[in-house]
Amino acid sequence: MPALMLQGCGSDVGKSVLTAGLCRVFANRGLTVRPFKPQNMSNNAAVTADGGEIGRAQALQALACRTPPTVDMNPVLLKPQSDTGAQVVVRGRMVGAWEASRFQDRKAALLPTVVESFHRLQREADLVLVEGAGSPAETNLRAGDIANMGFAHAADVPVVLVGDIDRGHVIASLVGAAAVLDDADRARIGGFLINKFRGDPKLFDEGRADIVRRTGWADLGTAPWLKAAARLPAEDAVVLERPAVGEGRRVTIAVPMLSRIANFDDFDPLRAEPEVDLRFIPPGQPLPADAGLVILPGTKATLADLSFLRTQGWDIDLLAHARRGGRVLGVCGGYQMLGRKVADPTGVEGPPGEALGLALLDIETVLTGDKVLRQVAGELASGGAFHGYEMHVGETTGAGLARPFARFADGRADGAMSPDGRIAGGYIHGLFAAPGARAVILAGLGAYSHGGDYGGVVDAALDEIAAVLEQAFDIAALARLAGLP
Repeated sequence: MPALMLQGCGSDVGKSVLTAGLCRVFANRGLTVRPFKPQNMSNNAAVTADGGEIGRAQALQALACRTPPTVDMNPVLLKPQSDTGAQVVVRGRMVGAWEASRFQDRKAALLPTVVESFHRLQREADLVLVEGAGSPAETNLRAGDIANMGFAHAADVPVVLVGDIDRGHVIASLVGAAAVLDDADRARIGGFLINKFRGDPKLFDEGRADIVRRTGWADLGTAPWLKAAARLPAEDAVVLERPAVGEGRRVTIAVPMLSRIANFDDFDPLRAEPEVDLRFIPPGQPLPADAGLVILPGTKATLADLSFLRTQGWDIDLLAHARRGGRVLGVCGGYQMLGRKVADPTGVEGPPGEALGLALLDIETVLTGDKVLRQVAGELASGGAFHGYEMHVGETTGAGLARPFARFADGRADGAMSPDGRIAGGYIHGLFAAPGARAVILAGLGAYSHGGDYGGVVDAALDEIAAVLEQAFDIAALARLAGLP
C-alpha cells in the first residue's frame, strides 16, 4: 500500500510542516490521505473525538488531510515531565511515567502496536504520509528503534531525508547521515529534500549536486522559507525561544515559560490579533509590569513548575500584578497553581508531595491517576461561546467553584473566578481559537478582536504551503517513491 516517510537530519528541521503540506498537496489531488507518526515527544497534544490524545502535529496533519484525528495517527506519545522521565501515552491512553532508560529498554516491545496502527490507517487510505522523530543518524538510539528506521523496515516504508539549510552545514548533515547509517538503512532512503532556503535556490544547485554524488540519493527539491508556517500551531517549544513581535500594540499579554510548559499553542490565536502583543517570558526575566493579562499556562508537572515559578520570582511579580488590579488567567496546571494548595499524594506527575499555591483563587487540587480527556463546548461566565478540550489529571474543590469560569453545553461548570472577576482559571484548552470567547476576553482588557476564525487562518496557511511545495518539490517523483500508480 502506498506510503512515504519523512525523516530528518535532526529535530526542528521542519518535518512536521512539510508532512502537513504534502498531506494537503495529495488531498487536493483527490486522494484519501492519512498522517502517521510512530513515536512523538511533545507536551503539546490534541484530544481525539474518542477521548484519546495524540501529538498536536498529527492533529494538524489530519486537518491538512481534511479528516478527523484518531489515536492511530500517533500511537506512542512521550510527554516529558522531568529531564529524565516522561509520561507515556499508547494509543491515546496514559500507561505510566517512565524514566528515559526504561523507555529505551522497552520501546521495541511497542513496535507491534505501532505497526498495527499504521496498517489500520493504510486500510482506509490511498496514501499514508509518515513523519519520523529526531534523526535516524542517532546511531546510539538505533537498537530497538520504533520512531525512524526501525519502523520503516518493519512496515516496509520508503524514506525521504530532510535537511535544514537555515541552520547551516546541510551538506554535512545529509552526507554525514549517509556515512553513519548501515547499508540497509541507507538503502531505504530514496531521496532528500532541502528545507528553509532563503534567497535564490539556484545558488545551491552545486551543493545539491554534491549531495547526490556523495550519497547516491535523488534530489527531490528545495523548499523556501515557508512564511505561512508561522500561522500554524507550533508543537516544538523551540519556537518559544524566538524573539517576540508586536511591541507597541494596545494590550500586552504575558505567558511565563514554565520549565514543563504544555499546550502553549493554546495562545497562538492571540498572535494574530492586531491589538495584542503576546510575550512568552523566558526564565530569568521578570513578568512585564505593563501586562494587561498574565496567563499561567498548562504544565506536565504542576508541583515542579510551581516551584520553578517561585525560583524565577514570578510569584512575586504575579501577586504584585494582581494587587495593581491586573488580570490573571490560569489554564489547566496554571489554574491549579492559582489555588491555595496542590497535592500529588501518589506521584502522578513526579515525586509525591504537596505545596502551597498562589492563593489567588479559593480552590485546592489533588492530582489523581485518572486523566480527563474530552472535547468540550459551552460559554464563558462573562459571555462568549467556545469549543476546546480538557486534558488533565486532578480533582479541584473549594468555595471558588461557586463562581465558575465557564459552563459546558451539557450543564457542567468549569473553573473558578475571584469575586471581582479579575482572577480566573479553568481546564479548557483551545479557548482562544473560538472568536466569541476570544473577543470577550480581549474586550475585558480594552482591546478589540478582529473576530477571525482561527481555524480558517490555519486552513488557509496549509493551502498556501501546499501551493509552494507543488512548485518546490518533485511531487511526481515523491508519488512514485511512495508507490502511487
